[in-house]
Amino acid sequence: MSDKEKISGQLYVVSAPSGAGKTSLVKALVEANEGLVVSVSHTTRAKRPGEIDGVNYHFVSEAEFRDLQEQGGFFEWAQVFDNFYGTSKEGVMRQLSQGMDVILEIDWQGAKQVKRHMPDAVAVFILPPSTAALRERLTGRGQDDSSVIERRMQSARDEISHYGKADYVVLNDRFETALTDLQAIVKSQRLSQRHQSLRLTSVIADLLG
Repeated sequence: MSDKEKISGQLYVVSAPSGAGKTSLVKALVEANEGLVVSVSHTTRAKRPGEIDGVNYHFVSEAEFRDLQEQGGFFEWAQVFDNFYGTSKEGVMRQLSQGMDVILEIDWQGAKQVKRHMPDAVAVFILPPSTAALRERLTGRGQDDSSVIERRMQSARDEISHYGKADYVVLNDRFETALTDLQAIVKSQRLSQRHQSLRLTSVIADLLG
């Protein structure tokens, strides 16, 4: 049985450069849509102030990460800067098979891996409104020095260069407008023939009598 035949939920991959507002948008999207969840990734990077293990990420050592990787435990994984990020294969497939719609917040490398293995996954790319706005957002965090900011700006340009691989592109200029755009994407997928056939099985059976 293929992955497509096993699952009834929809998989989304949402990518964006750091500072584009992806996390805030996805959080609001999940809060506004029942049956939509975010997969919690594993990472080897250190926790930032306010982050909680098991909520923001599963924080693991590099040795633990490599063990999981060698066991084939990741749905996708990528190296970003000096750290590794990965999504639990078992966790994602379990949620999809239960009919949950799952969002993966990953970079373009991870999105490419997911689309290769699951072509039905919907890829969304979030763009910041301008270079100036992106720099302001990164600087406003107050957690990094100028050299780190420049490194992140270059990384953002590299990330943005891959926007063309996404199925949908959302501009995060006004938060409310960007959120409405994301909600429209989720709604359209839930109204697709494949998902409606699964959700309305009894109704369709009755109508076809």
